[in-house]
Amino acid sequence: MKTIEVKSPYDDSVVGEVPFTSIEGVEKAIDIAHERFLDVDNWIPKFKRVEILEKLMEIMSSQVEELTILCASEGGKPYIDSKVEVQRAINGVKIAIEQIGLQEGHEIAMGHTASSANRMAYTMKEPIGVVAAISAFNHPFNLAIHQVIPALAVGCPVIIRPATQTPMSAVRLIELLKEAGLPDGWAQAVVCDRQGGELLVTSPKTAFFTFIGSGPVGWYLNSKSSPGTRSALEHGGVAPVIVEPDADIDAMIPDLGKGGFYHAGQVCVSVQRVYVHESIVDDVASRLTDYASKLVVGNQLDPKTEVGPLINNAEVDRVEEWVNEAVTKGGKILTGGKRISNSCYEPTVILNPSDDAIVSQKEVFGPVVIIYSYKDINEAISRANSLDVSFQAAVFTKNIDTALKSVKKLNGTTIMVNDHTAFRVDWMPFGGAKTSGLGLGGIPDSMNEMQNQKMMVIKSPEL
Repeated sequence: MKTIEVKSPYDDSVVGEVPFTSIEGVEKAIDIAHERFLDVDNWIPKFKRVEILEKLMEIMSSQVEELTILCASEGGKPYIDSKVEVQRAINGVKIAIEQIGLQEGHEIAMGHTASSANRMAYTMKEPIGVVAAISAFNHPFNLAIHQVIPALAVGCPVIIRPATQTPMSAVRLIELLKEAGLPDGWAQAVVCDRQGGELLVTSPKTAFFTFIGSGPVGWYLNSKSSPGTRSALEHGGVAPVIVEPDADIDAMIPDLGKGGFYHAGQVCVSVQRVYVHESIVDDVASRLTDYASKLVVGNQLDPKTEVGPLINNAEVDRVEEWVNEAVTKGGKILTGGKRISNSCYEPTVILNPSDDAIVSQKEVFGPVVIIYSYKDINEAISRANSLDVSFQAAVFTKNIDTALKSVKKLNGTTIMVNDHTAFRVDWMPFGGAKTSGLGLGGIPDSMNEMQNQKMMVIKSPEL
């Protein structure tokens, strides 16, 4: 059997191997999942799903350290943040269990018109069908939880295709589900090439696909999906932040720093474009520069590391190229601006590159925060809204009217007030609009997306 060697992004050391799934293997996985869904008499009852997920939580809770090491080793996220990811993943299973008991329909009014006399009607929810999950590298365990567990919780067979850089966490999750008692065929992992991933999404047997990753790839797959297949896409937001003169700078700097440099900026809602009023821009720039310059960069498995490697060396090359281009477009490097090694890049703060610089236009997905000065908030909002993206944005101010104005006028699906754009908890709605995505993530919303509403109408002379 062909296998894929998984390597640490920090030093290319081998972390492990996983089986590579051929096109024929992907087709077989789809057929198995589809057969499970068509066999309605043997769907897993809700109480049994609860039992399996409770057992999964128990197993995961007993393996936090092992899962943390696995997650950090293949993905490059620092050990301390990877441990938080695993703990969030366990809580994500708990949220799904709680939500199973909340899935309900409602009564539809009948009998108040002659045409609806002698009838009663109720809605109910049922699983949509086979769910295909295309996952990303940056949170290899928790993203798998977010895509696989909601499907199982509502009774859908699910197939996950993890990122080929970080497949081991998703493969391990499927193993743990089997240990927890999930019957064969209800959750499968296929580690395959792009052709296999496209087959998974475009098969007419796939009812829903969830995609996290590159915008061009996600929108391409969405255009190729079969008629009737629904989808949820999660892409980047080139996240904007507005800082007004009355902002609490002392409280804000750690938030901006965490939001910008967490996981080396490889997060779809990382703080990227920070618009700061000209009266305080020097102060904010100085303090954020001081914060960034003190971050510990290095091996993700060292508990002292705060910023790990980028996912591969080519990404270091790309970030370096974009930062150099920003300098030619008027940007001033306040700290960083250089590679540390083949895999690591310095946490970097750039001041006032032009609005047509690449770092002002595209998602950097690296440890780079850009500060822009502005004269009034209308200008800042206009520049923040200038891109064809809409995801999480933020404003820092003590003035409630300024906060409300920003919430109303900023393009975004979530606007943070006095918090960074990368804030997220697993039960909140999470998703982009415009080119940033389609549909909603978050455990409860994903469960809702993966179900159909069915109505029952009963006619009786006794009604």
